[in-house]
Amino acid sequence: MGKTKTNDNIDTYLIDGCGRCSLYKTPDCKVRTWNDEIKMLREIVLESCLKEEYKWSQPCYTWKGKNVLMVSALKDCALLSFFKGSLLKDPHKLLVSPGKNSQADRQFRYTDCESIREQKDIIISYIEEAIALEKAGKKVSFKKERDPLPDELILKFEQDPTLKKAFEALTPGRQRGYIIHFSQAKKSETRKARIEKYAAKIMEGKGYFE
Repeated sequence: MGKTKTNDNIDTYLIDGCGRCSLYKTPDCKVRTWNDEIKMLREIVLESCLKEEYKWSQPCYTWKGKNVLMVSALKDCALLSFFKGSLLKDPHKLLVSPGKNSQADRQFRYTDCESIREQKDIIISYIEEAIALEKAGKKVSFKKERDPLPDELILKFEQDPTLKKAFEALTPGRQRGYIIHFSQAKKSETRKARIEKYAAKIMEGKGYFE
């Protein structure tokens, strides 16, 4: 794999965090908690031919404009997330689904640098396979939604794939609760406002009534 040119925004991200919550620029920011692990994962990805970009306030790696993977953090781990991870063969059974209803995204999750170091060659092989899938134009066949999503929510997901991943990780009942609440609003602006209001709860994995 060739060396990828770095993006200056990622250096700032590693210092300050993603800015998606009130812990931004504080020692408790999840990006700073898992800084060493994120840096190590980034270095591995930088050995590929992927382009390093800054999307949705996180490091995103693309091939000819197509999103392939992201490096980021949850509260309890650092992760390398494949947008089409469900298509990967995963011979080592290391990939984790962010939720039982997630149809595409799959993740490597780490809580220490030693594990990343030990699995570096495996991580590289998965990255190479993900790039090959993108070059071949492979797509994930999504199951039809149980309830139709309001257009405003679809647009929000396109703008913020991280929110989409969090929503897909919710139980079907929690998803349905949000869909009903959003869709019940008669005006588009009201639907948008409701989505913005509850985005944080969705990111926390909580349901509408929680």
